[in-house]
Amino acid sequence: MARAIWSGALTFGLVNVPVKLFSAVEQKEVRFHLVHDADGGRIHLKRFCALEDIEVPFEHVVKGFEVSKGRYVMITPEELEQYDPKATRTIEIHDFVDLVEIDPIFYDRTYYLVPEQRAAKAYALLIDAMRRAGKVALATFVLRTREALCCVRPIEDALALSTMNRADEVVPVSSLELPPRAKPSEREAHMAEQLVQSLAAPFEPERYPDVYRERVLELVHKKAEGETIAPAPAEERPAQVVSLADALSASLAAARRRGKDRAGREGEGEGAASERAPHPDRGEIRRRAAAAARTARKRPPRKKRA
Repeated sequence: MARAIWSGALTFGLVNVPVKLFSAVEQKEVRFHLVHDADGGRIHLKRFCALEDIEVPFEHVVKGFEVSKGRYVMITPEELEQYDPKATRTIEIHDFVDLVEIDPIFYDRTYYLVPEQRAAKAYALLIDAMRRAGKVALATFVLRTREALCCVRPIEDALALSTMNRADEVVPVSSLELPPRAKPSEREAHMAEQLVQSLAAPFEPERYPDVYRERVLELVHKKAEGETIAPAPAEERPAQVVSLADALSASLAAARRRGKDRAGREGEGEGAASERAPHPDRGEIRRRAAAAARTARKRPPRKKRA
């Protein structure tokens, strides 16, 4: 059963909704330990002083801020504590804004807000009011001694809270050294739009599994069972397509063929229960596009009419 990582109250105006905070995302990254190849023993890291080359006990490790190369200002926990934000145990809503105004670059981690039983009515009232107004809430609260900016929004029958990056933490596009904007031809723009439309699909996140994680776990299980693992064959690199127009044309043709194949499969399955066709294999589309582009480059140029 999930455990709450924070409890307090969600406040808007004079209304208080007692809530608990639960993680909404479970990271499933494959994690490895460092071990000795000779005997499989765990490798433990130790803290060493770079000046004296000696191991330092944890009680003598302090925080230092580098103000210049090799020069640190040491800060004690007591000095930091006096600047900690006051833990009020409240999520204070400041403004309601349109969700489309928030660029996804501002989002960090997402949690669920679960109300106490006695606050179910106020909780549902806030969800309904936000949906009718078409707004989401910007709020602040203290999480682990740090004040966090967050966005509170309805998800189905619950409220989700997403912590957000601050404005000065987002790297502006103006700081990038982008090349001068090139203007594509009308034909290239039209084909690019057609390609986007041909690959358009509803958002179904379960259709995008973490293939790398699945393959690594399969490798681990096979080695644990004592299987001999043969080296994977080298993946064929697609040929470089010089002409943007050729690449767009070939990609569009491959996407259309893929769409016809999918329509044929769906037609064969009419009248019987069947699952949605899998998402187009983008790697296959790229391979077909590269092959079509190579064929297009090999074709002799058309002779001009007299």
